[in-house]
Amino acid sequence: MSSPEHSAQSAHGSPWPAPTASAPLQARLAIPGSKSLTNRELVLAALADGPSVLRAPLHSRDSALMIQALRALGVTIEEGTQGAYGPDLIITPGSLRGGVSIDCGLAGTVMRFAPLVAALAEGRITFDGDEAARRRPMSGTIEALRALGVEVEDEGRGTLPFTLVATGEVAGGEIEIDASASSQFVSALLLAAPRFRDGLTLRHTGERLPSLPHIDMTVQALRQRGVRVSSPERGVWLVEPGPIHGIELTIEPDLSNAAPFLAAALVAGGTVSIEHWPSETTQVGDDLRGLLSQFGATVTYRDGILTVDGGAGVIGGATLPGLDLDLSHAGELTPPLAMLAALASGPSTLNGIGHLRGHETDRLAALVAEIRGVGGNAEELPDGLAITPAPLHGALWHAYEDHRMATAGAILGLAVPGIAVDDIASTSKTLPEFPQLWAAMLTQVADAATPTE
Repeated sequence: MSSPEHSAQSAHGSPWPAPTASAPLQARLAIPGSKSLTNRELVLAALADGPSVLRAPLHSRDSALMIQALRALGVTIEEGTQGAYGPDLIITPGSLRGGVSIDCGLAGTVMRFAPLVAALAEGRITFDGDEAARRRPMSGTIEALRALGVEVEDEGRGTLPFTLVATGEVAGGEIEIDASASSQFVSALLLAAPRFRDGLTLRHTGERLPSLPHIDMTVQALRQRGVRVSSPERGVWLVEPGPIHGIELTIEPDLSNAAPFLAAALVAGGTVSIEHWPSETTQVGDDLRGLLSQFGATVTYRDGILTVDGGAGVIGGATLPGLDLDLSHAGELTPPLAMLAALASGPSTLNGIGHLRGHETDRLAALVAEIRGVGGNAEELPDGLAITPAPLHGALWHAYEDHRMATAGAILGLAVPGIAVDDIASTSKTLPEFPQLWAAMLTQVADAATPTE
């Protein structure tokens, strides 16, 4: 197992003491907008044939970096009506320009999506990001750009930083890429493909393709804007050239960001409800309905509200079963589910998630290191994790600049006193309000007379 580097504590101030649950919950929360949807819709709006309005978009570091990148390329993005978690966004496309440098931060969507937008500009555009971003796989994007005839200067690294030399037009046509490391390589190409002169026929050549629901999300977003896109066979996509329509739409809440709160019901006991849950969605977070049920939760959906009832919860004496889970379609849910596995009554294996080694950090190595750091038993598998429960104790929990590692520590802290997350501010990547929402959840407890089962 390779040990991921964790950030120096001094870089983030004092550790955040993860609160321990003292009573069953009876919480109801609204979660900010989806990062995946917000950044896809920002790109499509930037390439559209007219203005778009995004209502209830996510306002976080990842979305701010995307907005900054698109503005640098010549897109006008203004704030509109103020919502619960920030203003609506009004996007007006413009003539794309080069001669700029773009900071990708640690945002996979920015480092994979924005270069395909930039390829439609004219001039040199340089991309770089956080130190951790330079370790994330980028060969899929760089090789795709070159296959499309775009010159890329990366000194052979296949990672950030790199510079592309855009000519103002991309011919498109047929290309092949290996997107085994990230489905974002496919989504990036599909999003820009309607603006290619000949459209795009894209074939994935790798043996596996993780996170297919994210590609389905991209396809649906394209179709919603009038683009003709099809997938005649698995791993092949056809996008016809044509306009991308400007539209007005409301962004769904981020269902994967709801995962720590819903998992909390199984740990603390009682119920947690999330408002505005869509009845149909392409978000992988919707898989939580079935996954949390397998851990013993009762999950109900009514009138746009999803409720998870954890019964007595771990702290109330309930036991969670060990499970064998295939998370190849929902890898981003691994950290919260790994915390439930660490608190379960038997061993669990989480498979289909080898690609998580290339996320914000090597999430498999990070989860193993942190579970072991609090007394648990965990080991890496070639394509996943094996977790065997053991008595846990408090310790410093390292976030590795990864928002999902930070929230994982919060989940475990509900049942294990003395856990402190070294960098809770890393949640600003996709959910800046996390500490406040977590505290609000824990103040909403069930009346002593209210049954939890």
